[in-house]
Amino acid sequence: MSTYMAKKETMQRNWYVLDAAGKPLGHTAALAASILRGKHRPDFTPHVDCGDYVIIINSDKAVLTGKKLDQKIYYRHTGWVGGLKEVKYRTLMQDRSDFAMELAVKGMLPHNSLGALALKRVHIYKGAEHKHAAQKPELWAQD
Repeated sequence: MSTYMAKKETMQRNWYVLDAAGKPLGHTAALAASILRGKHRPDFTPHVDCGDYVIIINSDKAVLTGKKLDQKIYYRHTGWVGGLKEVKYRTLMQDRSDFAMELAVKGMLPHNSLGALALKRVHIYKGAEHKHAAQKPELWAQD
């Protein structure tokens, strides 16, 4: 019996909408990462970019469970001596909730060229409106 290998050229990519309102940030990001990788498809091949496009709406209404709003901290470094900056997730979710969602999705994708290509296919919006109506995205039924 031969093994089926998907080819990137023959992939038919679909568009899906995930609504993050009232759902945990990590659960929505994990689901988005799975769709971006293509793990929901029957022809999933780990070494081929066979995922779909994902639109995440209402990222400002995503919730963090427990005490994560006050205890979880986003760190970045400016590159200068003593340039470590930190922002609590309470501030990050109020000001840049789309960036917080993008960080969560990026952390759940593989850290190689396939993950970088998949990250280009995610579109995150703070509100319920998005500009991809022409692609006829389907609403993903979340649990």
